[in-house]
Amino acid sequence: MANVLLLDDNDVAGRALQGILARGHHVCLVATDAGDAWARLREAVVIDLVILELRLPGNAGMIFLQRLRDICFWKNLPVIVYTSAADPASVRSAVALKTQNFLIKPYNPDVIYAEIAKSRVNPWRNLHFEEAKSFCAQMGLTLDALAAMRRTLITRLEESAKEFPSWSKDRMNATVFERIDALSAEAEAAGVWVVVEYLGELRAAAEAAHWGVFSACGPDLEFAGRLIFCQLNPTHVPDCLRPEDELAREKETAMRARWLDSDIDANGPIVPAGEVEGLVGALPGCPVIDSVAAAFLMSADGRAQGLKSVMELVANDPGLSAQVLIAASKLEGHEANDAADPQVAVGLLGVVKLNALAKSMLVVPERLMRVPPVTWTNFWMFLVAVGKMGQFICDYLEFAYLRSNAYTAGMLHDLGKLVLARLYPFGFEAVVRHAEARKVPLHVAERKYLRCDTRQIAIWFAERSGLPRVYCDVIRWVETPELATENIDLVAIISLARHVCQRNHVGYCGDTPHDSSPPIGQTAAWQVLQPRLFPSFDLAKFEAQAHAFCLELRKELTGRRT
Repeated sequence: MANVLLLDDNDVAGRALQGILARGHHVCLVATDAGDAWARLREAVVIDLVILELRLPGNAGMIFLQRLRDICFWKNLPVIVYTSAADPASVRSAVALKTQNFLIKPYNPDVIYAEIAKSRVNPWRNLHFEEAKSFCAQMGLTLDALAAMRRTLITRLEESAKEFPSWSKDRMNATVFERIDALSAEAEAAGVWVVVEYLGELRAAAEAAHWGVFSACGPDLEFAGRLIFCQLNPTHVPDCLRPEDELAREKETAMRARWLDSDIDANGPIVPAGEVEGLVGALPGCPVIDSVAAAFLMSADGRAQGLKSVMELVANDPGLSAQVLIAASKLEGHEANDAADPQVAVGLLGVVKLNALAKSMLVVPERLMRVPPVTWTNFWMFLVAVGKMGQFICDYLEFAYLRSNAYTAGMLHDLGKLVLARLYPFGFEAVVRHAEARKVPLHVAERKYLRCDTRQIAIWFAERSGLPRVYCDVIRWVETPELATENIDLVAIISLARHVCQRNHVGYCGDTPHDSSPPIGQTAAWQVLQPRLFPSFDLAKFEAQAHAFCLELRKELTGRRT
């Protein structure tokens, strides 16, 4: 398998070559301009062959080739020119710069495979090093000793990459020559001739008082260290050359281990102070479960008959409700800024804006919230139940003016868990497992990992993203309604609805169901609501009917889930 870099600004050419090389089990990196190509050369290190389109704007193809031959690290790198058209002058110039071949498009797979095979007969990187066995025999070294010397040289190069650039201003001549000569002697002793050559160029620049050269030498010294590392570790594959799915799996494994294997009782929170708030502030929108986001994209593509299906989908999902309300709040006009109903917000946004919103949605994989007994389905059931119970309480207690906001408030009151799953994909799982293992409330486990809880996360998100004030107040005080200073009645109603749904096990939000929780009359929410009712109000009857309604809800939602 070979690693090939293509420099070509034509997208079609890039896709075509990637397909050809994939069939030959080779890796292809594509750069569309010279700057991108240099960055990829430095990052990948183990590029075996460059395929170059000469006809780039501003003669950039020929300039890139000339520069490649002028820099000691890449002067031996095989290059084939595969251009769309050629003239005799271009051919002569390219041949003079020691190209491996000069070819005219379209690509010929057999020719490309042959050129790759030719480039690998004597890999260019080996020319930068003394062959290990013969060099050890000549110098009286063991292979292990030589490897140790080269590893030490890597460290010296990393240190020099930080020190040498300062000489472009300091110009401490004695120190400059002493440090360069010492490093060069180490490179020579280790048989790394390309470093000896590069340091010779730096010394010559210093002797000629060309101090500006040192300002850009850091990346070259770092590259030299990576070049030696790849020579010592021939099976190493830089990340940019590895399949994206493989990198994603490794990253996910490491991230999961960081959260699930950490001993927070001994070592404290995983995230540094202030990090969570900063990440919440940087979120461009509200996270949405992946399957819901896909359904929204299908419904909002403009082909559906009207917006009714979109409105229903949005109203019944916390992430979509929040995101649509946030988007509507940013529309111009007083009416848009006052929209607190997700379905009204859908109408204000219209098909074009909804479609754009659907394509830019922040997604949370549903599996990240599957930590039995907590699952996305159970959590969704709980939010829907709180919203419906909130409407029931509004009807029963005759708070009709709050009914239109009660359902959405119930959907949004626990939004922080969704935001947590987006910010820290395995944070939610770690918190739930810790709470289950230690038999502690979820918010206690959250603070041990995050230095804050999902209630605070939801408050930060709601207020900074522009959710309507009424929902910000519910999110802030739903667990302490007696402290509410704004929208007190709705806060108390949603707090009471949450209490009843937890007690009756409708869905699951991650907190232990309140099997031994107090009756409604002893809750903080009821202490807020009671003074607003007639003295003759029959609390016992209301409590019985609230629990009965909750049981019907559980049957309805469980059936829908099934």
